[in-house]
Formats: sequence, structure tokens, C-alpha cells
Amino acid sequence: MRAALVGVDFGKGDFAASLEELSLLSRTAGAEPITTVTGRRGSPDAALFVGSGKAEEIAQAVADLDLEIVIFDHALSPAQQRNLERLLKVRVVDRTSLILDIFAQRAQSHEGKVQVELAQLQHLATRLVRGWTHLERQKGGIGLRGPGETQLETDRRLLGERVKSLRAKLGKLHKQRVTQRRARSRNSSFSVSLVGYTNAGKSTLFNNLTKAGVYAADQLFATLDTTSRRVYMGEVGNVVVSDTVGFIRDLPHQLVAAFRATLEETIHADLLLHVVDAASPARLEQIGQVNEVLKEIGADHIPQILVYNKIDLAGLEPALERDEYDKIRRVFISAQTGSGVDLLRQAVAEYAATAQGEHSIEQEQEHDRPEARH
Repeated sequence: MRAALVGVDFGKGDFAASLEELSLLSRTAGAEPITTVTGRRGSPDAALFVGSGKAEEIAQAVADLDLEIVIFDHALSPAQQRNLERLLKVRVVDRTSLILDIFAQRAQSHEGKVQVELAQLQHLATRLVRGWTHLERQKGGIGLRGPGETQLETDRRLLGERVKSLRAKLGKLHKQRVTQRRARSRNSSFSVSLVGYTNAGKSTLFNNLTKAGVYAADQLFATLDTTSRRVYMGEVGNVVVSDTVGFIRDLPHQLVAAFRATLEETIHADLLLHVVDAASPARLEQIGQVNEVLKEIGADHIPQILVYNKIDLAGLEPALERDEYDKIRRVFISAQTGSGVDLLRQAVAEYAATAQGEHSIEQEQEHDRPEARH
């Protein structure tokens, strides 16, 4: 599908990195970016987001290059989207819809699919409310006289019912997950979650650590479902390692909510391996974005090791760095070549050993309390 990408620079953040990401998102969704239209504005235009002059320029590009879709690197309001489609005469997709579309293509597990559908319906509900207003004004007009319900009300009711049933399903799946997690924690395995910006190399690292053969590709959101594996780490015994969905700048809010269950594995981990693409010029901004989402889901208190991945592309050497308290803070590796992964194993084993030590001290103290002896 031949696409035009549109980005407006409002003077915030790294505009070039953001456009680069939009291009990768578009390819991941199956579009072929043919041209990119950019502009600068102080704030979005209420009617067309980009202003009428820029909209004409996009319309010209659509006609000249025979484009089928226009993808915006921003969230559009339902009215803006409708106005643009009217003017450009092709489908207009905003960043939120694009990410939802990729998620819908990528979801593998039953739970992943339910979460995506819920997020899509919630997104659709906002479009529906405003999208049908022109019909609502003509209550009872020709073709709209029905069994006492306007089309909008019917659609809203059906949407509401579907959303309710999906929420109930997710609640059930969530309970199952909690039960599984309790069983795991009874076996008191030390648990590690891989988190990081999408395409930072988490799945490649997961495969390297666990020999699991999980799908890993140079695409955004190659992983959507949490996969967990036990890994034997020598003296500390088995460690449970989980791979999670990649985070992204401006992740649509409905998705943060819908993917909470997937990300909940993260909340219950003993240690987070925060995987960073060491070769990305936007890596500091990406670290900030991930920490932002971790805070949103209540996982910002969990100890973190920053894992700088892709050192082969960044021209760095494998290394392990400690802070002033001798705690491991950073490990430099290449998941692709395996360079430095032994250092990371060592770091995880060290954290696990410390946690086991603290756990046994707590148990002893518990045992020595007077009330525990009676």
C-alpha cells in the first residue's frame, strides 16, 4: 500500500527520530512509504491539523504519486480525520490507529487478541460518537425511522455490550495469570523481566539467554505476548525470565490500559533488565519513555539493570559497570553476536544470590519472633 507520511514539528523532542520511527511503524503495518511531507507549526490546526496550505500540498502528492493512504505521526481528532479524508479522497490514519493495527496483526495469544480488540473498540467508540452526529440531528428522517433507535444508539449499544464482554473475559484471564504467578512464587524462583523500547533487541536477548526460539525481527512490536522461561543460573538455581511487549513514545492510552495485564508480569518481577539500543541516537529519550510507562503501571520501584545492546553496531566493547555502592548498574552486550551475554548472566546471578540471602534472613527473623514460636 503506497503511503505518504506526514509529520509536523511542534519544536518538542527529536523530530527526525520520530519520523524515522513512523517510517518503521508504517513498514511494519505493511505500508510502503513513498514520500514524507513535513511542516512546522506552533499548534495543530483545528480543522485539518496541518493547515489548508499543507493539506493542499499533501493532496497534490497523493494525486501525483498515486498514493492509497496518508499516515500522520500524531493523534488526530475524529473531525480532523474526516475533514482530511474528504479533502484527500484517500484513507487517513493517525499514529494511534497505526499502532492498534500493528498490534492486531501481531497478537498471538488469546489474551493478546482480546486486549487488542478491546483497545480498538475503545478507540472506535470515540470516533463513533462524533462521527455520526450529522445523522443524529435528523432523528426520524427518511431511512432513519427504525424501531425507536437511531443507528448511532444501536452501534453504541452493540459496542458497549462487546466491550463489557471483553472486559469480563480479560478479568477471567487475569485471575488465571495470578494463580499461575502464585504457583511460581511458591517455588520462590527469582524472576526477571526484559523491558525496553520496541526493537531494542529484547526477544533476541531472550532467545540468547533461554535458547527459546521466540520470534525476533527487526520490526516494531515483533513481541506482544509475555513469554516466560526458566533458566538455570548455576549456584542460584533456576531464574524465571520473561520477555514483554516493547514500549514506544506516545503509546496510545487505550493500549497502556489494555496491555496492563501483559505488562503486569513486569510489576511482579524481582529485577528488570532494561534493554537499550546502544546504536540509536534517540536512546536517552527512549530510556525516559520506558521509565515513564513503568511509572504508569507501578513498576518504577523494581531494581533495574540497564542493558546496552547492539554494541557491535555502536562500536563499543562488552563491559559491566557498577555504582558507588558496588551494585551492577549497566552491562554492555550484543544479543546478536552473544558478546557480553556472559557478563549479563553474571549480573543476574549476583542479584538473585543477594535476593535469596535477604529472603532467608527474613525467614529466620520470622521464625525467631515470639508469636511465631507459640
